[in-house]
Amino acid sequence: MTARADEVVVTGLGAVTPLGLSVAETWDGLVAGRSGVGCITAFEASDLPVRIAAEVRGFDAEAVMGAKRARRSARFSQFAVAAAREAVADAGLDVAAAADRVGVIVNSAVGGAPETQWAVEALVAGGPRDVSATYVPSTIPNMPACEVAIDVSAHGPVSASALACASGNYALLEARRLILAGEADVVIAGGTDAGIGKAMIAGLANMGPLSQRNGEPERASRPFDADRDGFVYGEGAVLLVLESAAHARDRGARVYGSVAGGALTSDAFHISAPEPSGTYAARAIEQALARSGTRPEEVDYICAHGTGTRANDVTETRAIRAAFGAAADAVAVSSPKSMVGHMIAAAGSLSALASLLAMRDGVIPPTVNLEAPDPECDLDHVALRSRRADVRTAVVNAFGFGGQNCVVVLRAPSPDP
Repeated sequence: MTARADEVVVTGLGAVTPLGLSVAETWDGLVAGRSGVGCITAFEASDLPVRIAAEVRGFDAEAVMGAKRARRSARFSQFAVAAAREAVADAGLDVAAAADRVGVIVNSAVGGAPETQWAVEALVAGGPRDVSATYVPSTIPNMPACEVAIDVSAHGPVSASALACASGNYALLEARRLILAGEADVVIAGGTDAGIGKAMIAGLANMGPLSQRNGEPERASRPFDADRDGFVYGEGAVLLVLESAAHARDRGARVYGSVAGGALTSDAFHISAPEPSGTYAARAIEQALARSGTRPEEVDYICAHGTGTRANDVTETRAIRAAFGAAADAVAVSSPKSMVGHMIAAAGSLSALASLLAMRDGVIPPTVNLEAPDPECDLDHVALRSRRADVRTAVVNAFGFGGQNCVVVLRAPSPDP
């Protein structure tokens, strides 16, 4: 591949998702249109109005981290460590060779929410002595980033930000900035969350955005469908290895693509609802395209936020149409959330992974369950089945509670002359 010296490229991928415990399993599931949604097994949910979620199944934290370390860490950190190890191995990266130049950015939206619930239950049931001594350090939002840095011995800049459902996208932009600023040569970046707990599901169910299609979990996540009734709560971690193009070239690394640019805007409208016109989401798309030097007609694929709520899907459609103009009718759009649910902080990085692998394999994952498209969501949403396509440029949308809109533009590597 060829790349400009100022490009930031992706050389490694790692994933723990409701479709599998690796990138290969996750990608196979996405391309096949397989759903990772099922009945909740993490706790007894029979008394809740929502009894479904997209859980990570079969994950053995002790096998990944050892028994002692697993007991001292929260699930969202455990996921991050597993995904980071896969990403580093996939990149063929020797962290020890230049540990001071390797950074970590792992963002989380809800932190150790289930572990907090358990700590409160222990306090109420048994008093202060029953609260774990590792409760606080294991559940604070920066801990996945720190756990990853400890695990791979990275001594460069380590940070974490919380941008709700836009957190995973923002990690990629922040990693890009660190590399372009010369503060790191390599950054392991992405998002992780593991918030499937009774209080979380109960609170969201009472608020109203969750699907209550309990009798048919695999059909519950229905972005852009007229019969959608909300999103499905998910969990997991997706981390990417980003590095300067020069660094990747010098070590002969295989490149998936580049993070060409992005943008962050605010609706400044409501704590959970999107601004209805989509004006500021559109502005984020427009700015991301401009900053990456991309014309709307050059975009082959939009990996949509596509949650499956009544408001979000319509607003995102309006934003895409406003930003793309006439080009909106020609671009393929799909939502991985139809299969993995909403992985919260990991949602954006999962979408980035899907976009990069779409470039590699020439196939766009579908929006499953899109059986009767909402007339207000009138784009080409790659309904039901994957599609063969030459994807050279992709836009990844992520819109978070509080009105945080983060958009990333990814570009396929150029072939060697």
